[in-house]
Amino acid sequence: MNINAKLAILADAAKYDASCASSGGSKRDSLGGKGIGSVDGTGICHSYAPDGRCISLLKILLTNFCQYDCLYCVNRVTSNVPRARFSIDEVVRLTLDFYRRNCIEGLFLSSGIIRSPDYTMEQVVEVARVLREEHDFRGYIHLKTIPDASPELLEKAGRYADRLSINIELPTSQGMAALAPEKDIGAIKRSMARLRVHMDEARAAARDDARAPTSIPLVQPRRAKARPFAAAGQSTQMIVGADASDDSTILSTSAHLYGAYRLKRVYYSAFSPIPDACAALPLKAPPLVREHRLYQADWLMRFYGFAHDEIAPPGSGGMLSLEFDPKLAWALAHKERFPVDLNRAPRELLLRVPGLGMKAVERLLLARRVRGLRADDLKRLHVPVQKVLPFVVLADHRPGPRQFTPVPAPAQARLF
Repeated sequence: MNINAKLAILADAAKYDASCASSGGSKRDSLGGKGIGSVDGTGICHSYAPDGRCISLLKILLTNFCQYDCLYCVNRVTSNVPRARFSIDEVVRLTLDFYRRNCIEGLFLSSGIIRSPDYTMEQVVEVARVLREEHDFRGYIHLKTIPDASPELLEKAGRYADRLSINIELPTSQGMAALAPEKDIGAIKRSMARLRVHMDEARAAARDDARAPTSIPLVQPRRAKARPFAAAGQSTQMIVGADASDDSTILSTSAHLYGAYRLKRVYYSAFSPIPDACAALPLKAPPLVREHRLYQADWLMRFYGFAHDEIAPPGSGGMLSLEFDPKLAWALAHKERFPVDLNRAPRELLLRVPGLGMKAVERLLLARRVRGLRADDLKRLHVPVQKVLPFVVLADHRPGPRQFTPVPAPAQARLF
């Protein structure tokens, strides 16, 4: 099979993995005339540079052969799909060729499990090593790690990759046992814990380097600079709608992963029916708006101070509203917390007002230092007036006694 045919199969096989967007990699560049590629702080894949360019990755599998039989996966061992496998040199050559053509900024590499987890992980890590050490590639590299691989291989992967990810796929051990019996949710979490320890150690070493004196006596040997370890952190993915887990369970698992392992992102991927599907799987995909609402709820947990059980209380059926975004749904369920006085309320309470995003709140806090805010000031501060006014008090505005009935926003609307 020629390399173009392999690319067609293995790029298509990688499309189900949503956890490949990232930013925050350690800054490397080739401005000094050495090496190839660069990483900057504007983000990789699904992000945009200041000049409007979409920065993208070559997203492929090393192979779609797999010895596991995860029922939701199109590449499972019992699936009747065309199979292919890249060699290490082929992945390296593709990455460099696409980069030189200005098509990509880096590589996202995953793989099916072949022979053993350690063997597969060795192959994935070797691709990154060759790019970094033999070709001095300084672009972005995201590696999908194998949970059962040895700690030494995980540590080696972090030396070469900007981001590492381990897909948990399902939020409960019961769902994992039913749909992915070869996988061990405990092993996945142990690997996440090891990666967190390595990242914490690398950050501590970097802080020590920053505090070290600039002038060192000649009699003392200069200490080697600490090497970054997966500077963009680790991420994971959960499939939505493949099992009976409700949104409350999914968000609870996400909150645990953020707190216990300091994940940068949890990605949500709506289940998509696959060819030759098992009878244990749903016959149709969940509504895409459910995936969208989970991303909005995730944003509230990470940046707005909401707890997961506030957004989707276990006693409320456990599902997010498909009609309203989670922030508006929470406000409508807690009318006793409103209206909020925009001239006096603390930042934490302002962030809970529907229509107010983080930037808008910062602008309001600065503006009210000068004088009392009025309704006309909201337009000048680029605040969506119609969304905000029913929930706030201003110097010249107080909501009327009638009950506010919001109009549902379209599924693609922004959180704020």
